[in-house]
Amino acid sequence: MMNAEQIESLVVSSLEDAKARDIQVLDVSHLCSFTDKMVIATGTSTTHVRSTGNAVAQAFKDAGEPPMGVEAGPEPDWVLVDLGSAVVHVMTESARAHYQLEKLWDIKPSTSVQSEQD
Repeated sequence: MMNAEQIESLVVSSLEDAKARDIQVLDVSHLCSFTDKMVIATGTSTTHVRSTGNAVAQAFKDAGEPPMGVEAGPEPDWVLVDLGSAVVHVMTESARAHYQLEKLWDIKPSTSVQSEQD
């Protein structure tokens, strides 16, 4: 079983490998009971959002820790990957701007990963 540090590391590396942008890791353990980390990342299109969410899910399947669930529509502007202790949100730029999850949780990221594309 992976520990929290290993889960965060695999999530971030999977997102980076898939070329996700503006990756934010939020520690929400003191705010909710259903997860410890929220990871939010931006994809460049609905196709990129879908493939990035699938890449995260596949990385955890390959590690023997399959996600509890993956939610996405047919042309998703938002994919959610539920890993239990971490919930990953991959969103288009417009969806991320609209929903503003960072403001919803009203906390500062515990980790901000700068992509090489910035």
